[in-house]
Amino acid sequence: MPHRRPTVKGALSLSNPAVRAWLFQILAIIAVVVVALYLLHNAVTNLNNRGITSGFAFLDRAAGFGIVQHLIDYEQGDTYGRVFLVGLLNTLLVSVLCIVFASLLGFFLGLARLSENWLLRKLSTIYIETFRNIPPLLQIFFWYFAVLRNLPGPRQAVNAMELVFLSNRGLYIPSPQMGEGMLAFIGALVLAAVLIVGLFRFNKTHQIKTGQLRRTWPTALGLIIVLPLMAHVLFGAALHWEVPQLRGFNFRGGMVLIPELAALTIALSVYTSAFIAEIIRAGIQSVPYGQHEAARSLGLPHPVTLRQVIIPQALRVIIPPLTSQYLNIAKNSSLAAAIGYPDMVSLFAGTVLNQTGQAIETIAITMSVYLLISLSISLLMNIYNRRIALIER
Repeated sequence: MPHRRPTVKGALSLSNPAVRAWLFQILAIIAVVVVALYLLHNAVTNLNNRGITSGFAFLDRAAGFGIVQHLIDYEQGDTYGRVFLVGLLNTLLVSVLCIVFASLLGFFLGLARLSENWLLRKLSTIYIETFRNIPPLLQIFFWYFAVLRNLPGPRQAVNAMELVFLSNRGLYIPSPQMGEGMLAFIGALVLAAVLIVGLFRFNKTHQIKTGQLRRTWPTALGLIIVLPLMAHVLFGAALHWEVPQLRGFNFRGGMVLIPELAALTIALSVYTSAFIAEIIRAGIQSVPYGQHEAARSLGLPHPVTLRQVIIPQALRVIIPPLTSQYLNIAKNSSLAAAIGYPDMVSLFAGTVLNQTGQAIETIAITMSVYLLISLSISLLMNIYNRRIALIER
């Protein structure tokens, strides 16, 4: 019986699975590039036929309109590029504030869901089930139109010790101005931070070696208070405060938290905190109960058990869905356009688009900004997730 030699698949033969895989991917990339070039050519041709100029030269033209809130200096004669920076900073401000407040509130509610106190557990459950099932846009409308816009006017504003004023124009608070002792104050804070970190590591090493727990926070609190106070006495005040004053029909001076920013921050923080609370609860419950019993058998108090045993293990479950909620906050901040808060969507994809007619450019820039914000959040959370990952030995 003749012996047949097995066929060998050539290195560049289509019968080779690796070659076919690479070929299909190259063809797919070519198809995507061709479609993208066709769409781009079609858009440019249509714009030229309608006499619409394309490009980003409009960013150097004068805007000619005012903005209620701006974190950097802005006047009506500034360029559209300056408007872009103002909208970007306002968007980042809302996102950061909502992430901080939603995280703190959600963490507390998540612990309350697991509390042994019946009343606290039921109240947190009612809160979560109520606010996570109401659309965020309706919550923004509620806080803005039903609560904040119904506050008294500036002349009848609610005040606290003639320093803080609350009216339908916003919350006016004293504004800090840099003083002669600012550099010394910053140096004192940096020195206190370095000493606190060193003390924390020393106590941690001592605990690992001896098993004795040393509290760091009393000394840390003392350093944070004493060192800046010494800098204040020796070098002068770090800050001077400008108090808002009623002049005419509104307040002048100080800092103002406009109703649009307040309504957006409260609504998104309350809405997202309900989801974060469930993430925290699920993460804590994912830790085996034997970890609780082992900590109790060692005589660890409940707060120490939660902080050093349960939470570190729960973070590996908490971080991935928590990242999604942070991304939702960044994207939901675009709802600010519904109440006129000057964010990227309201300013750039709204007013600037209507004045310039540069639809493709303004929408592309706005989409790119939200994409970069989301990718930055994902990158930071992934880095943190890798740092706190459990290492099996």
